[in-house]
Amino acid sequence: MESWDVVVVGGGPAGAAAALSARRTGARVLLLDRVDFPRDKVCGDAVAPEAVDVLAELGVDPAVLTAGHLPVPGLSLRSPGGATVAGAPTRPSFVIPREVLDARLVAAAVGAGAELRRHPVRRIEPGPDGVVVDDVQADVVIGADGAESVVRRALGIPTNAADTLAVAIRGYAPVPAEAAGTLVLRTTQQRWPAYAWSFPIGDGRANVGYGELVSAGATRGGLLEGLHRLLPEAEPARLRAHRLPLSTGRPRQPDGRVLLAGDAAGLINPLTGEGIFYAVLSGALAGEAATRGARAGAHLRDAMRRRLGAHLRSSGAAAQLSRWPRLMDAAFRAAAADRRVFDDVVALGLADGRLTARTLAAAVRRLG
Repeated sequence: MESWDVVVVGGGPAGAAAALSARRTGARVLLLDRVDFPRDKVCGDAVAPEAVDVLAELGVDPAVLTAGHLPVPGLSLRSPGGATVAGAPTRPSFVIPREVLDARLVAAAVGAGAELRRHPVRRIEPGPDGVVVDDVQADVVIGADGAESVVRRALGIPTNAADTLAVAIRGYAPVPAEAAGTLVLRTTQQRWPAYAWSFPIGDGRANVGYGELVSAGATRGGLLEGLHRLLPEAEPARLRAHRLPLSTGRPRQPDGRVLLAGDAAGLINPLTGEGIFYAVLSGALAGEAATRGARAGAHLRDAMRRRLGAHLRSSGAAAQLSRWPRLMDAAFRAAAADRRVFDDVVALGLADGRLTARTLAAAVRRLG
C-alpha cells in the first residue's frame, strides 16, 4: 500500500494551509479533494488581513494571493435595532472569490512540494501505526473537508446541534459604485440572530448573502425573505446554500493521528460567520502538529488552546450576550462613538480579538 507522511483531505484554505505547513517540516504530503480546481465554493469571500499574514508565514506571497483584488477599506455595521457604525478598520480586508482564492492556495501547496489528486475519500481507518485512507496509508491524516466532513464522521463526531449551526444563502449581484469600497453587515431583530452581508469583489459585483440559525426553523423561502428584507437593493444570481458549524459548538480535537481543521473542526465565528482566518490558522497548526505522529491530536489541541483559546472564549461569550438585541444596539452605538471600541469589535468578529472590558463597559453605558 502506498504510504505518505501526511494525507490532507480537502483542498480549501484549511487544507492548503495544512499542506503548506506540513511541507515546511519536510513531510511527504498528499492533498486530496473530490473536485478539480478552480471550483466555486459557497462562502462570503472576505479575507481578513490576519489570514493573509498566516499564509505569508507559510510562504504564500501576499501580492500573488491578492492579485486583481484591491483592499476594501470600509466597513459598515447595522445593529438589530438600526444603530449604524461605519469606518475604516486599521487594516483593510480583501474580497477574493473562492474559485480564485482556493486555486491559488492549492497551487502554492503544489509548488511547495505537495502532491494533489482528485479523489473522493470514502474510508478512514485509524490504527496504532497509521491511518488508512481508502487505498493509501498515512502517518497522520488532516481532515479539512468542510462542514460535512467525511473525516469527522469517521471519528464518530456528529455535526453541530441546531442551535450552534447556521445556514446561509449566497450569490453575486451588481453593486453601486458608492458601495464598492465597503464591507456591509446588517443584522435584524426578526429571527435573531441573523444577518445579511454585501462584500464587493472589485469587478462591479458583490458577494451577497443571508444566514440564520438552523434552530430558528430556517427554510429556503425564509432565507430569501431575510435577504430581500435586509438588502432590498441586491438582485443576486445563482443563489446557493451552505451550512456553518459555529465555533460555540466545536468538537474537541481527539487524541491520535487524525486531525481536524477549519469548518470540519467547527471553526466559524459565531458573530459574523467568518471562517477563512480560522481555516488557515487551524490548518497551519495542524500541519505542524502532524509531525508528532500518535501524539498529533494532543499537540494540536494544545496549540489551538494557546493560540485561539482566549479568543474563542471571548467570541462564545459575545455570542451569548448578543442574544439580547438591545445589548447589540448599545455595542454598535459605543463603536460609533469610540474608535478603540470599533477596533475591538472588528478584531473580535473578523480575526482573533478579545471581548474587552472597555467594550463591555461602553456598551453598558449606552443601554437605554
